[in-house]
Amino acid sequence: MKIAVLAGGLSPEREVSLSSGSLIANALAKRGHEVALADVYFGTGKKTPEELFSSNGNYSYKIPENPPDLAALKEQANIGERLIGHGIAALVNAADVVFLAMHGGMGENGQLQAYLDCLGIKYTGSGYAACLAAMDKNLSKTIFRAAGVPTADWIYTNTKEAFSRKDEIKFPCVIKPCSCGSSVGVTMVDTEKDLLSALEAAEKYESNVIIEDKICGREFSVGILDGKALPPIEIKPLGEGFYDFTKKYQSGMTLEICPAPLTDDECARLSFLAEKAHAALGLGDYSRIDFILDENKKDFFCLEANTLPGMTPISLLPQEAAAAGISYGELCEKIALTALKK
Repeated sequence: MKIAVLAGGLSPEREVSLSSGSLIANALAKRGHEVALADVYFGTGKKTPEELFSSNGNYSYKIPENPPDLAALKEQANIGERLIGHGIAALVNAADVVFLAMHGGMGENGQLQAYLDCLGIKYTGSGYAACLAAMDKNLSKTIFRAAGVPTADWIYTNTKEAFSRKDEIKFPCVIKPCSCGSSVGVTMVDTEKDLLSALEAAEKYESNVIIEDKICGREFSVGILDGKALPPIEIKPLGEGFYDFTKKYQSGMTLEICPAPLTDDECARLSFLAEKAHAALGLGDYSRIDFILDENKKDFFCLEANTLPGMTPISLLPQEAAAAGISYGELCEKIALTALKK
């Protein structure tokens, strides 16, 4: 079949997306499909859809150490406030299905999904409403709590008003932009004196933030495929600091253990909560749910849901699928075929 893989976009996570998209496109081409990879923001240039579809599968992209300069990218693209580049509509209309390799921004907040719905295009992942709910950390945490999925206490505010609410903040805490992923703009704050710099770091990406009670413990991630949990993976960042953008995407900076070393009861509890979080948000074919095991309360607390998780072969979800006996190529094809049947 013809599969259009959309990646990139105007998002702090565009570099990760381009890497995922390249490898997804290669894997699908190797399985005999005609594939076209396109940066949804920069468009297809002067090439027609017929020129773009190929079964060669020779894409590649290396993730830089730091997030991109979005202002510079916007100037380079020179398409004003548009989020979808020229030629993308023609490309997706020529495809049997669209594989969304997007991360963050309009790829995960529901905008692109709504656009494709309006065109009547079949695509991978969750629908626009579920994507919107998952991307908004304040909304998703509210849904988790209502569904009985433990999540850390938090304050939802903006960077201008945060100082006026200092008496409500418990230290240590974690400052997070409300709608970013890949730990972009996230800062661990131990004392009040570090609050201003943390808010300034978050404001580079978004003015709305959540200020979350810091939970100390082991970190885990659980992939969901067809509504069922895959074997969980434990994440151990090496050296000082937390699991930030650099540790997530630069080789050798994090130890990932799959299946995670958990007791049977712990694994069952974690899988149950992951499936419950996925269902509570109304997510689709696949997702990844991140947790931390509170070393004091001895229970798992949900950090966030990822509607379009990283999809390089060494990303967390593909590692978990491999532990369940599903190869990377099989995983990509399974996701695409599921979308085609919608």
